[in-house]
Amino acid sequence: MKTVLITGASSGIGKAAARLFAQRGWQVAATMRNLAKETELKQLPNVRLYALDVTNPTSISQAVADVLRDFGGLDALVNNAGYGVDGVFEAMSDEVIERQFNTNVLGLMRCTRAVIPLFRQQGRGTIIQIASMGGRITFPLYSIYHATKWAVEGFSESLQYELEPHGIRVKIVEPGAIKTDFYDRSREFIMRDDLRPAYGAFVQKVEKVSQDAGAKAVGPEVVADTILRAATDDSTKLRYPVAYPATMLLPLRRLTSDGVFRKVVKSSYGL
Repeated sequence: MKTVLITGASSGIGKAAARLFAQRGWQVAATMRNLAKETELKQLPNVRLYALDVTNPTSISQAVADVLRDFGGLDALVNNAGYGVDGVFEAMSDEVIERQFNTNVLGLMRCTRAVIPLFRQQGRGTIIQIASMGGRITFPLYSIYHATKWAVEGFSESLQYELEPHGIRVKIVEPGAIKTDFYDRSREFIMRDDLRPAYGAFVQKVEKVSQDAGAKAVGPEVVADTILRAATDDSTKLRYPVAYPATMLLPLRRLTSDGVFRKVVKSSYGL
């Protein structure tokens, strides 16, 4: 029986992935910062909960050690933990920017680094990075979030070269719009009152389109299906776009110039 460790499993994509892997016969280490709030996953067979904070290296090391003790091994890591900052960049403090990078980039890197020695020694293992279509294309007001996801894409694409000779596969899952807490509880929107005269009308236009996209989005289960497919894919395939509009916009971006694609984005927001 194979074992997967999933970060950020308390909600959304991470929770859906934990359910699906368990249903498909995997042993699941579902990790999250606060175990007290989780009641559903611990009722599932072959699922164990572990406290893991991706911003705390000691927490990561302890969680991985506990998983190996309890399950006896590890076959796949799903780096899902993360959240979104959006808003006006001029209003963003260093603290906001650093917190976003610490979770979305450094946290993912820490977890990746923690499992590499094990995977290298056993000559196999799969590292699945949950990036975003926003790791290869951009939209208004998401500059910091995009910066983190572009970093994840570049890091992971480069990392595959050094890990492939050791039997370790790196996969990048790129969701489009998904109905999760990304548009609600996990969101951090940044604005200052003194900047409203300069940016208010722009923000209002962009906000409406973004929220409409979230409201019409599909559920996280479609991403969980793709994560499982990546975990069981023995090929060297790197990227797995999933859900609208990622499956439309990512190919379009490859085929168009910067200027043309910029016009497409501006038109979609009424800018």
